[in-house]
Amino acid sequence: MTRTSTQHQSSQIKFGNATLDRATFELSTPSGSLRLANKEFQMLEFLMNNPHTFIPSERFLEKIWGYDSESEINVVWVYISYLRKKLDALKANIQIKAVRNAGYSLEEIPDD
Repeated sequence: MTRTSTQHQSSQIKFGNATLDRATFELSTPSGSLRLANKEFQMLEFLMNNPHTFIPSERFLEKIWGYDSESEINVVWVYISYLRKKLDALKANIQIKAVRNAGYSLEEIPDD
């Protein structure tokens, strides 16, 4: 019995007051919940699995749209905008920060 038990991956990812449910594609906070579109879900899942880490737009494009995609980089910007609006609407205490030439990261909004 030297092997450790495998970690059961939860269907939920939590960061700040936001919870992303992998089973239902739902983003929820104490203020309510919204169902995300597939690409929105994949982007937010990527960000929530790597909080405080800058992820370049190109990495989103490769991972979510694929290497063979005809999509251009601005599609990433559009989906980031959608996610920001949804996080704001749910009064999430997390935000997607952008740093020019570095990418996007998910950060908690400090309490005042």
